[in-house]
Amino acid sequence: MKPEDRDLVAQLCAARSGQQVDPAKDYLLETRLGPVARREGFDSIADLISGLRTRREDRLIWAIVEAMAAGDTSFFRDQALFNLFRDDLAPDLVRRRGDQPIRIWSAACATGQEVHSLAMLVDEMAGDHPAAQFEIFGSDLSERALEKAQSGLYTQFEVQRGLPIRSLVRHFDKIDDAWVISPRIRQAIRWRRLNLIGDLSRVRGFDVIFCRHVLETMIEPAQQRVIENLTAALNPGAYLVVGTHEAQVLEAQGLKAAEQAGVFRSPANARAAA
Repeated sequence: MKPEDRDLVAQLCAARSGQQVDPAKDYLLETRLGPVARREGFDSIADLISGLRTRREDRLIWAIVEAMAAGDTSFFRDQALFNLFRDDLAPDLVRRRGDQPIRIWSAACATGQEVHSLAMLVDEMAGDHPAAQFEIFGSDLSERALEKAQSGLYTQFEVQRGLPIRSLVRHFDKIDDAWVISPRIRQAIRWRRLNLIGDLSRVRGFDVIFCRHVLETMIEPAQQRVIENLTAALNPGAYLVVGTHEAQVLEAQGLKAAEQAGVFRSPANARAAA
């Protein structure tokens, strides 16, 4: 790729999704954009960028931006945070919310491993909290990632990354060389394509938001925008969970951490969102 082509991709990603793309990382750019070029009918990445400059099609721009936004994910990534949700956060919310649904949002859920992990935990907690109601939401910028997430279909390699064998046996069925998660788990999740730096003024009323390994990939103004959007979406006393090494970004914005690393709590006396 030419330097000016790499710069164009970085500029588009920053403007559309707040991503920080290093133009010097040739291998990453070519690995992510090669499949886009083939899928869109171009002979090369150079032809893809040339077509982009010529057409300036919004659909093509988003195909490039979404490809560059793809992140690494796995089931029960950072197991300690899922244990914290099961043992501390969820029981606390069950006590405080009473007969009100507990609303959980996996923001930037990618291909669904995180939100499916949460749904499996909630399913397994039903015996301890029989009266509790949970509503689970998953969102991502990428339509292709959401399609895979909604299918619940994963390769052997993907289920081997973090998924306990007990959960595999309980919640998945084998289909040829792949595994599909049970309809009960899939149907417990509501899906939506969302851009976290967009207008999220109608996204409100959540008790737990997981948004991990996202802020670290963004330019600073986008980080601030995402934090504002997510904190506005929280109920009073609700939890925002980020990657443990992302905590300093929220602290720099004046948010107060809970006792656990990477977990922040909205003030209990904050005004409830409409």
